[in-house]
Amino acid sequence: MSGGELSGRVSLVTGASRGIGRGVALALAAAGSDLVLASRGEDALREVAAECESRGSKTRVVTMDVAEGFSVKQGVDAALQTFGRIDHLVNNAGVTGDGLMLRMKREDWDRVVQVNLGGAFEVTRAVLPTMVKARYGRIVNLSSVVGLMGNPGQASYCAAKAGLLGFTKSLAREVASRQITVNAVAPGFIDTDMTRAIAAPAREKMTDMIPLGRLGTTDDVAAGVLFLLGPGASYITGEVLNISGGLYM
Repeated sequence: MSGGELSGRVSLVTGASRGIGRGVALALAAAGSDLVLASRGEDALREVAAECESRGSKTRVVTMDVAEGFSVKQGVDAALQTFGRIDHLVNNAGVTGDGLMLRMKREDWDRVVQVNLGGAFEVTRAVLPTMVKARYGRIVNLSSVVGLMGNPGQASYCAAKAGLLGFTKSLAREVASRQITVNAVAPGFIDTDMTRAIAAPAREKMTDMIPLGRLGTTDDVAAGVLFLLGPGASYITGEVLNISGGLYM
């Protein structure tokens, strides 16, 4: 294992195959953590795992649908068989299902809430016993700036991401006595495959709304997650770190 402030730790990252999840995984590997990489797409996960291993990290790839309890249990059990424990959990997996409320179908609403909010519940519930037993753990939930401020056409996504904030604060109170911290990160508009697919005029309009004048990068978000998982954040719990370039103040 490589040296670093997280050397000797094991971190589970959901939705690790691309975007913010991939960025977080690479940052954790560089910081010395071993990794459990979870997503539904195994091929993409293995590419990320190879990058992490090139940085000195031991990795375990697990295919996981966070919305399905049995799939989550299988993945977490496999991770524990490999490493014996999970010290850090980054609940990053998520989906969008944008559409105006007047046209939104119930099944689309349910899927977004089930993955973004229910998924964090399922994975946390599976991982928490090993943290409680160890009397140590760090959990970071990936919310969104729109969970704080709302966004037209994203009622389901905003509701799920806002729900994650309540989940974060409640769980933080429940497990603090076991020296487990629970925090959230709320990214703003981040330069990922999803935002790159947006037409140029819309991207320019988004950028104009940001006081710092640019979209964020996955490295910007990963740095915030890394801080909350690291020793410098040992006295921080139940907080929301807004990484949005000033979009929400």
